[in-house]
Amino acid sequence: MGQVNWITVGMLVVSNLIMLYAWYGHLRTLGGAPVWTAILVSWAIALFEYCVAVPANRLGSKTMTLEQLKIVQEAVSLLVFVPFSMVVMKQGVTWNYAAAAVCIFAAVYFIFRG
Repeated sequence: MGQVNWITVGMLVVSNLIMLYAWYGHLRTLGGAPVWTAILVSWAIALFEYCVAVPANRLGSKTMTLEQLKIVQEAVSLLVFVPFSMVVMKQGVTWNYAAAAVCIFAAVYFIFRG
């Protein structure tokens, strides 16, 4: 155990892109809709996300420990969130956000360190 499975990483990127829209995209596109509409739309989107995330985690668990898989997921989530936040949600990145990112990537280093 301990090898990064790059197919898993790619699937987690796709999964995160889908889930980001389910979590945050409705704020931009369904802002005027009732909250129950946003919930139903988000649930429908999350179903597709699970169709990618569950196989990604199963595949990743064959070469990575559970801890490694979780830390990789967090790093992927951050890598996908930054461009989404900037491009779709029109938010900036502050120094404290960058510092937090360094901490997460340090966690990736330490979890895979031999």
